[in-house]
Parts: sequence; structure tokens; C-alpha cells
Amino acid sequence: AGPSEVLVIADAAADPEVVAADLLAQAEHDVEARPILVTPDASVIDSVNAALAKQLAILPTRDVAIPAVRKGFAVLTQDMAEAVGVSNRIAPEHLEVQTKDAVALSKSLTAYGGLFVGMMAAEVLGDYGAGPNHVLPTSCTAKYTGGLSVHTFQRKTTWMRIDDRAAAQQQVADSVVLARLEGLEGHARAAEKRLLGDGANGCAEKRPRTA
Repeated sequence: AGPSEVLVIADAAADPEVVAADLLAQAEHDVEARPILVTPDASVIDSVNAALAKQLAILPTRDVAIPAVRKGFAVLTQDMAEAVGVSNRIAPEHLEVQTKDAVALSKSLTAYGGLFVGMMAAEVLGDYGAGPNHVLPTSCTAKYTGGLSVHTFQRKTTWMRIDDRAAAQQQVADSVVLARLEGLEGHARAAEKRLLGDGANGCAEKRPRTA
């Protein structure tokens, strides 16, 4: 896992003091942590920045949090749909939705390690037992993977068996052609050994496909 991340999508309905506190809760993890605010309302950014300054002044872990906050950022979007798009591109480790329509908005979010819907669903509560997971993907990897689970420890295996040699001839011939297109002659010759007739001796021809 990389540096801890939190992205908060907020609008005018959000309490800037709460948003700031949640951003700092991640910022105090590490100087490389990433607190991110995304909103279509410029006044939200101003209010949260003011709350950050006030709370940082009395935060015991400010020596760690301040450098992280400086590396964090706010994104001002044209509307909430664009805010969703920004969040889905970043794919944050922790994603909080603090908006008037948090439940509805959350249904449009597709890439995140953990999703925290509404003001009461604080990410820090997930840290201490309320959430389903605390080992989550960072650095945009939430685009293709999820949090640690029992599935992480399951070994997946695949296998292949071809019993009907004649029925497999088109597939074999395709493999020969594709291998040579890649410049892998050894692959092509290994596939040719499975051809019937002259093809097994290196005389493979592209067979016409049947419907």
C-alpha cells in the first residue's frame, strides 16, 4: 500500500469543520498522505481551508499533518457530475460523500477502496471497527482491485483439456498464425504438432472459418 488517501466530495450541505477534521485524520498518518477535497462550490473550499488552518493550529500531530496538507489539493468542478468523474479517475483509498443527496450520488461512484456515505459515516469509524475493511488499495489501484478479504488468500487455478482433435483444428491453426505474427516460431511449431495431416509437419494453412 502507498500513502494513505482520503477524498471528500462535498457541497454546501457539508459542515466544513467536519470535512476538515476528516481530511486531517488522514493527513496525520504520514507526511506523504493525500487529503483531497472535490466540490462544485468554491465557497466550500474557502470554508474548509479556514477550518483546516484553525484545527491544524491545535492538532498535536501537526508536524506530520501540515506537510501532508500542503501536498493535498482541492478540485473545483463545474457540477456534481464532474466531481464524480474526478473521483472515479483518482480512485481513492477512502472516499467520503458529504452532500445533500449522498446516498443517490454514491451510486454513481465506481472506483474506491472504501466508500463512506453521509456525514455520520466517518472514515475514522471504519478504522476502528465500523467499516468492512481497513486494508485498502491506494495509488489508483482501486480502479481494478478491492480491499483485503478472504478471496485474497484463495488460489485460483485454470485448466484445459481437448478430447476432440478434429474439432480443435481451427483453433490450432489460428494459434499457428498468431504465433508467427508475433515472431514466436517455437510457439507456431508447437501448435503445428497438433495439426492433422501435413500440418503436423510444418505445412499449416489458414483454414476458412465455419459459422
